[in-house]
Amino acid sequence: MMDDYALIAKTAKEQEDLLRFDHFTARDAWELGAFIVSRVYEEGLDMAVCIRKLNGHILFQHCTQGTTLSNQSWMQRKFNTALLTEGSSLRAWATLNLKGQTPQDQGVSPLEYAYCGGAFPIRLKSGELIGMVIVSNLPHRDDHRFLVRCLAEYLGINGAAEI
Repeated sequence: MMDDYALIAKTAKEQEDLLRFDHFTARDAWELGAFIVSRVYEEGLDMAVCIRKLNGHILFQHCTQGTTLSNQSWMQRKFNTALLTEGSSLRAWATLNLKGQTPQDQGVSPLEYAYCGGAFPIRLKSGELIGMVIVSNLPHRDDHRFLVRCLAEYLGINGAAEI
């Protein structure tokens, strides 16, 4: 089955537009991170979770027993991609594939950027980009789905379409 990259990119953008915050502070990062980690444990998953400001400053991070240093590398690379594109790393992946391009075509190294799901923008309702929430260890589209599900539940928002 072929991926419908246009639909994936459109749906990811709709999720980004819907899942926005009234405010976002360091304390909000801790509360959101703890919420996501509680879902990780409730679902019996092994995942790394990180929340970062745009300058890269880590406000929250937790890695379950079954993760490795490799997951931190993946989170850094996903963060770089989401920061570069100012959107979810899954939307960046879909857009790249839609154009038939590689990271090198975008002028970036795959050693520093990961065009795959797992990073999602933290944006205020005003549109201001604050940071990124990143997860790693599931297949990349599952990483994205997990994040969207957690964010929708945390924000009390219904209607975030599944990809």
